[in-house]
Amino acid sequence: MSEPARTPFVASLPEAAALARLPGSEIAWLEAARRENLDAVAAAGLPDTRVEAWKYTALRALAQRSFAHGDAQAATRAVDAAALVLPGVDGPRLVFVNGAFRADLSALERLPAGLSLRPLSQALREDAEGLRFALSHRYREAGDAFARLNAALAGDGVVLRVAANTQVAAPVHLLFLGAPAEGDLAWHLRNIVELEEGAELALVEHHAAAGAQKHLATVVGDVVLRDGAKLDYAIVQDAAEDATLIRRSQLRLGSRAQASLHVQELGGALVRHDLRAELAGDEARFVSNGVFALHGRQHVDTQLALRHAALNTASESTWRGVADQRSRGVFRGAIVVAEGADGSDASLSSKNLLLSALAEIDTKPELEIYADEVKA
Repeated sequence: MSEPARTPFVASLPEAAALARLPGSEIAWLEAARRENLDAVAAAGLPDTRVEAWKYTALRALAQRSFAHGDAQAATRAVDAAALVLPGVDGPRLVFVNGAFRADLSALERLPAGLSLRPLSQALREDAEGLRFALSHRYREAGDAFARLNAALAGDGVVLRVAANTQVAAPVHLLFLGAPAEGDLAWHLRNIVELEEGAELALVEHHAAAGAQKHLATVVGDVVLRDGAKLDYAIVQDAAEDATLIRRSQLRLGSRAQASLHVQELGGALVRHDLRAELAGDEARFVSNGVFALHGRQHVDTQLALRHAALNTASESTWRGVADQRSRGVFRGAIVVAEGADGSDASLSSKNLLLSALAEIDTKPELEIYADEVKA
């Protein structure tokens, strides 16, 4: 048996039979994808720093931990009402506690016309075939352990769709709460967001703590903007001090689509965000602004990858970091201008400040250009 299979993390993975308890387990294509991804995690374990994507983020300590997957008591865990409030955000709200949907804490009454907002577990019952493309994905890269884990074990999440030419006035609030529990838990959420042609939406993704805990959470999201759609997307990450949070966000922009992304990384002990955006349609526009403010022994790793794949696309990314005490920040910003993406305009700025001689920030800019008449 290989070394990864002997780590406590891998040993604590559920058996394949446990997949039968997840929503949608009766769907053959979904069960097959879950089993393949779970087998891949069990065989390969967690990546080490020899894998380029994880060069600055060691997972040795995490590999030595064991987790119970899922929280059987999540539906009844008490949550302070103050944890549900984010100033200035008072639109529809979907709440998850330790990965479980909480209808009693959500606000789904009187959704505006043209907005569909459901937990994934409900969407699987009502329209599983419409989710097939997103949920049947097999992850192949060496650094994809957590995406595979999420694909195998996510039983819930968000399915949000905005109809063509619909403008949703109030921001939609997606709240993911980690709450105290007996022992360390692992929970996994899968989010699917789609804006049809000409649709407009403000979206707030909020990671917060309802008390001290050391859970592991993985969140994978696919965001698709059809032609002419506009998205204002804010991510506020303020997880518990000892929590581990691993995310992957993938955005795809159609022609003339516009996405503005604003990210705050504040909490957590080990936090990773793999953020990928593809400007797939002519004249697509993507703007991202991010900041991390770290203290103690926090470790926050952002992997930003932008791909210009069409004519006359533009991206502007501004990221800032501050690290104090013994904390460590990592930022990789990669831009690829693909062949045929003539007229692309891409800019990336990363500036950082160390407040302690023991703090560390690693930055890695990358630029690849395969087209003509490019400004980067």
